[in-house]
Amino acid sequence: QVQLVESGGGLVQPGGSLRLSCAASGGIFSIYAMGWYRQAPGKQRELVASITPDGRTNYVDFVKGRFTISRDNTKNTVYLQMHSLKPEDTAVYYCNAYDTYNGDEHWGQGTQDTVSS
Repeated sequence: QVQLVESGGGLVQPGGSLRLSCAASGGIFSIYAMGWYRQAPGKQRELVASITPDGRTNYVDFVKGRFTISRDNTKNTVYLQMHSLKPEDTAVYYCNAYDTYNGDEHWGQGTQDTVSS
């Protein structure tokens, strides 16, 4: 059973930075496409960024130039570096793993990020 554990969330002032980590266990990390999603209060969960097993990245427009997704297959970990944070970035951030072999999908428990002065 694949488990994903996020860490690194917290409270930050506008313009600040946070780095999220998602550690995976119980599966073959190198075959997973990994993604970060977020869900703000009263809104649907939305994709923020994704990275393929071979490192190709994709970002939604509202984070381009501010967020960077990366992965370390030796540590079974995916990261989301966030800069120039805005209050509208406040949300619970979730890590997602998509098994490119069988299509299974797994989610972490989420980590709260709050951007506020």
